[in-house]
Amino acid sequence: MRPPTRIASHPPNPYDELALLAPPEPDWADGDDHPQTAGDYDDPLGLGLGPGIRNGDAEVTDDTDDADDWKPPNHRGRSRLAAVPVVLKLAVTGLVCASLLLACDRFAVLYAQDKAEEKLQQSLGLAAAPEVEIHGFPFLTQVAGRRLDEVEVSVPDVAADRVSLAEVRAIAKDIRVVGSLPSSVQGAVIGSVDGDVLLSFDDLGRELGASQATFTKDGDSQVRVAGSLPVAGTEVRVQALAHIRRDGDQAVSTTVDHMRLDIPGLVTYRPGRDRAHSGLRLHPDAAARISREGAHIKALLAVPAVVDRLGVPEEWVERALRSEKDLNELTGSPRFVQQLMKLNLVDVVMDHPWLLEKAGIDPELIGALLNLRPPELSEQLSLSFRLPRTPGDLRLRGITVEREGIRADLAGTELTFGKLASGKK
Repeated sequence: MRPPTRIASHPPNPYDELALLAPPEPDWADGDDHPQTAGDYDDPLGLGLGPGIRNGDAEVTDDTDDADDWKPPNHRGRSRLAAVPVVLKLAVTGLVCASLLLACDRFAVLYAQDKAEEKLQQSLGLAAAPEVEIHGFPFLTQVAGRRLDEVEVSVPDVAADRVSLAEVRAIAKDIRVVGSLPSSVQGAVIGSVDGDVLLSFDDLGRELGASQATFTKDGDSQVRVAGSLPVAGTEVRVQALAHIRRDGDQAVSTTVDHMRLDIPGLVTYRPGRDRAHSGLRLHPDAAARISREGAHIKALLAVPAVVDRLGVPEEWVERALRSEKDLNELTGSPRFVQQLMKLNLVDVVMDHPWLLEKAGIDPELIGALLNLRPPELSEQLSLSFRLPRTPGDLRLRGITVEREGIRADLAGTELTFGKLASGKK
């Protein structure tokens, strides 16, 4: 008996085990062409790129018509604007158009304001150009109708007689324009005007020629004036009270009273006809100094008119002129100094001009002071002014004194400017 054949054992091949796990090959029926033997299969490189390739359950077939219509891929995608709603597009377009119209309207306003400023400056003969602001929107519709709803005007430094108005402000309404806006304006007719004028206190001292004068409010219709004037080489202090009132419809007038001029430490002069308050009187320091100086007081007591005005008994004066002791007793009393201060030196100086020099007072200075007449002083300190001549009916209304100056209300109707004001068509 033959011994059993020994089968050589080999170690297991791992690839065989993987092959068992692969899906089984499909059964090809008789008559079917195997893919590797089919005549219409053309894949010489074995890359699976030929026609008739099965990919799972889908079969890719060769379509010559699709190959002819091939187009490159669109990598940009759809337009962004195509995704924006039509309503939003219309809204943006309307907003842009409205912005352009607004810009054109505002540009036309600025141009018209510049032209109006030039016309006003020429018509009124102003030194400085006014500021014009046209109100109302839209402006272009007003241009088409040649009628403006409201215009605000501010004019600085307007000459008003002997002074200048610091500011004139007015709001004009219902303006009928003659000519073509905004470039060919011939003139305008203003239906109504409301405004005010200001006479500034800061400008009055310079314009009135008063040296270092200040003006302050003293009630609703009064202005207190304080400053200095050069008189015979000496600075004389000036104080006065100016009463403000309206003079008709075109002017403001001033009445100046309670005027007082002081030479510090010497005399006080109050011009006027009222004997009780006007006249030339000694300053308290000057009265006390004269009463202490024997030669000066004797010179005064030697004049009978002075003695009468002092109210000193004649026998006392006679004893004082003979005895220094009696003189000191007479002039050393406070009552005598007070009486000396009340003495009005105007008449005494006129009758006895030498008396001032005997009393230690400069006669030329007192003479120059007495030559300052009240009308001249009042005119120099007057705050009166008159509105410039304007075509139409422009009137002053209420007048008040404010902290910064004198303010007067304005009102007018049917004012004409431009060629209409000069009678030209």
